[in-house]
Amino acid sequence: MKENIIKKESFDFALKIINLYKFLCNEKKEFVISKQVLRSGTAIGALVAESEHAESKADFIHKISIAQKEASETSYWLELLYESKYIDKVLYNSLINDLTQIQKIIASIILSSKNNL
Repeated sequence: MKENIIKKESFDFALKIINLYKFLCNEKKEFVISKQVLRSGTAIGALVAESEHAESKADFIHKISIAQKEASETSYWLELLYESKYIDKVLYNSLINDLTQIQKIIASIILSSKNNL
């Protein structure tokens, strides 16, 4: 059986976001933005998982498109955390690189799904 790359990548990213959330709460005592990035960063994988059981091709595209929006929101929160000095450049770059890869995969899935309607 072929490995579902987006499912694996988004799950692994969610684990990193959970660890970021723990770090921000425990070490930085930051509780507001950390909750936002936790919500959007873990929603990506949840929507990918939900899309596996879409009722139609249109429903699949809709769910994956929402995952794309959550990824964009996560990018915003990560940038805000970096610019406000809650996370350093190394951590920011690592997370953004992972997120960019996920966004590219999602964009490709949406494009190919729309072309096959």
